[in-house]
Amino acid sequence: MRSQGIKGPPYKFLYGSTKDIMNMKMDSTKNPMLEVSHNLFPRIQPDIYAWKKLYGNNFLAWYGPIPLLVVTDSKLMKEVFMEKAYARPKYLGPTKKLVGDGIIAAKGERWAKLRKLANQGLNGESLKGMIPAMVTSVEEMLERWRAHENNEIEVFEEFRVLASDIISRTAFRSSYLEAKRVFEILGNMTSIISKSQLKINLSIIGKLFKSRDDLELDKMEKEIKNIVSRLIKNREEKVKKGEANGFGSDYLGLLMEAHHDSDKTNNVTEEEMIDECKTLYIAGYETTRNFLTWTVLLLALHQEWQEKARKEVLELFGKNNPDPQAIGKMKTMTMVANESLRLYPPVDFVIREAESEVRLGDLVLPANTYLHLSSLVVHQNTQIWGEDAHLFKPDRFAEGVSKATNNNPAAFVPFGLGTRICAGLNFALAEAKVALSMILQRYALTLSPTYIHSPISRVTIQPQHGVQVILHPL
Repeated sequence: MRSQGIKGPPYKFLYGSTKDIMNMKMDSTKNPMLEVSHNLFPRIQPDIYAWKKLYGNNFLAWYGPIPLLVVTDSKLMKEVFMEKAYARPKYLGPTKKLVGDGIIAAKGERWAKLRKLANQGLNGESLKGMIPAMVTSVEEMLERWRAHENNEIEVFEEFRVLASDIISRTAFRSSYLEAKRVFEILGNMTSIISKSQLKINLSIIGKLFKSRDDLELDKMEKEIKNIVSRLIKNREEKVKKGEANGFGSDYLGLLMEAHHDSDKTNNVTEEEMIDECKTLYIAGYETTRNFLTWTVLLLALHQEWQEKARKEVLELFGKNNPDPQAIGKMKTMTMVANESLRLYPPVDFVIREAESEVRLGDLVLPANTYLHLSSLVVHQNTQIWGEDAHLFKPDRFAEGVSKATNNNPAAFVPFGLGTRICAGLNFALAEAKVALSMILQRYALTLSPTYIHSPISRVTIQPQHGVQVILHPL
């Protein structure tokens, strides 16, 4: 890599760059931001922010003994996202327990099979059929909010309950209460994993004896497996007894249909079903919760855009609940959503692997090279978005994403890009639009003086101290 002009921080015995990265991140996030700024790049990725200045747009860092090419050039990022030569790598350490071998980690024919199921269960007519369940969940949340009118409410926690309720109703329609426990466990797993993301345990003792966190993660993983296995068994029993006509039209039902498919190309194992439930947590719960939270913060800060969004909602729906057809006509809300996703992308980076020797731009990468692609870098690049890249300006999306990015698709990648773009993209956008529309029909939102701006990365970008807003009934 050095012979091709690629530099980077020096490798340090056993730990590579990880200790330096941990120290930089701890230092950058130990205190809240002094003002409500959306310039997250130096705070969330201080290592890339510093090393990019020292070593250029693309440089080599180290995850323990594993070399990691950090790519911040949007043209090269586009190549990585769009070319089949780059795949998702095997997940390392405790993260493996969170994502398993579901669609996030799957490759080849196995990925194609799981992706087909995800598209069938989370898009098109299936998605339209989920809107009433989303509305019901939001109505229940807003009923709770009536007790807080003209007072402060913490929306990050509220949206945790809402997002788990929606994904549970839509993906596990007939058994969503049990499914909620799955999401609760996965939330606890995420918390543990985020704290140990950069810990490299290379000692012989560490391989022979599990840490307290490892034991806790094993216990949680086993409980999830038991719950999902019980859900599957209960449905199978009902079908056998003639109490149900098929396994159901929800996502779990689709997975079970595939599980019993005699065609091996379509068949999914019980382990794959369990891992897909974990994937739903990341794609349909964790990301949407953060997406809604940051969007409410931005609307509370920018009253003019809150009013524009509310005007659109009232013109389309009046005081009625959102309907699937009209949701697709929401132009202002789409602009607000895109700008929120640009400033606060759900996931701040993705990892890819070159499985064989491949050319990337002018570089020749050896097989098994890992690549780190940062959405924060391109989302806040002033050369792409202008000097106001750190400001909330939804009108930059007035003519669509393509025009906003000057036909550079890798400049806006909140859900990835290419064939492996997030399968839950349309689900997340529909859920957010339903929830935001129903909130704006009923309330004007202002930011509480108690709010502390402290974004952190815990698998997803989250508000460390929540987001407090004042509810003003309309």
